Amino acid sequence: MVIKMIIREHYIEKIREFYDSDLIKIITGIRRCGKSVILEEIRDEIAKKSDNIIYLNFEDEILSSSICNCDGLLKYVDEHKKSGKAYLFFDEIQEIDNWQKACKTLRLHNNSVFISGSNSKILSREFSGRYVSFRVRPFVYKEILEYSKELGIEASIMDYLIWGGFPKRFEFNTDDARNRYLSDLNNTIIYNDLINRYNIKNENLFKRIVDYVLKSNGRVFSTRSIETYLKGEKISGSINTIISYLDHLEEAFIIDKIAPFNTKTKEDLKYYFKLYDADVSLNSIRQLSGRFDLTHNLENIVYNELLYMDYEVKVFNNDDKGIDFLAIKNNKKYYIQVAYTIVEEKNYEREFRVFNNLDNDSKKIIITNDDFDYSTANVKHIKLKDFLLMDNLDNI
Repeated sequence: MVIKMIIREHYIEKIREFYDSDLIKIITGIRRCGKSVILEEIRDEIAKKSDNIIYLNFEDEILSSSICNCDGLLKYVDEHKKSGKAYLFFDEIQEIDNWQKACKTLRLHNNSVFISGSNSKILSREFSGRYVSFRVRPFVYKEILEYSKELGIEASIMDYLIWGGFPKRFEFNTDDARNRYLSDLNNTIIYNDLINRYNIKNENLFKRIVDYVLKSNGRVFSTRSIETYLKGEKISGSINTIISYLDHLEEAFIIDKIAPFNTKTKEDLKYYFKLYDADVSLNSIRQLSGRFDLTHNLENIVYNELLYMDYEVKVFNNDDKGIDFLAIKNNKKYYIQVAYTIVEEKNYEREFRVFNNLDNDSKKIIITNDDFDYSTANVKHIKLKDFLLMDNLDNI
């Protein structure tokens, strides 16, 4: 069966304006989130007006061994491009040496350069003022629905809450095949890639920290709390090592690390932060007991969906009462609390209490998996199934 990926217009429309620009177009994101497909879709769109196109995927080891450095890439382009403006596509370009120098040179010679990479270091300081970047993420629910329709399968919200949105996992029909794919993906893009890329010597410590962090999405952390966890497990790991490993995960777009914003100090709390996984499957595959962490996965999914809607997202601390998100766009602010359910009175009171003493100029929202509408005069309740189909929060 030939699988054709959906057109991810949400991302492509942002890039389209720069097709002919001499700025380097950089597409980033965790491995296997669909960056290569987006590059191919852009290439196919440009091919309707030009045949002066070169596409190179450096995950192909045959290619990366034959074009392994800046000089090799410049020579290849010179030998294969046609006269006039050329469109150059380099997928996972960080696999070759001095790729930054090659891209800076190529953009000066009537080339439109598109590159992708799965490490934030691809946003090189050497490109300052010479690039535009676009972060791609695994599928959100609207994309899952579109892709599932194409594949002729059902896509439930519960499936999304547990197994996330890595595109290729939807091609597998059985639980065993899907779980095998996700486990192998985890081993490749987290363990193997990062251990080799950063030459990590203490592999066991690295894996223990990674497992702890990815199972703890949506919690407030500090490096000290992670150190305390390791000590409780009789494992030795310094604060500097913990910070280094967290940085590796962040650079590879595997986690997002957000410092809570405190209303008392009016500043970010630098030493405490919340972590969110790039995809909730990275939590679920670590739940060996089969008791999936739906509560924190739901919060993680809301975070990813808000980013897809192009909101700036902060974690908010309202007089020591944590509000999950402050979402900002076009000078509009939305305070958002997330809970799996507020059916029980104690849960209802706890979740609504966080909005006390907030100004009335900003919208207050609670998102849950409940079907009953719990909206009040001051707080709008949005059912998860409705939120996942929204394009924005404008009409709340």
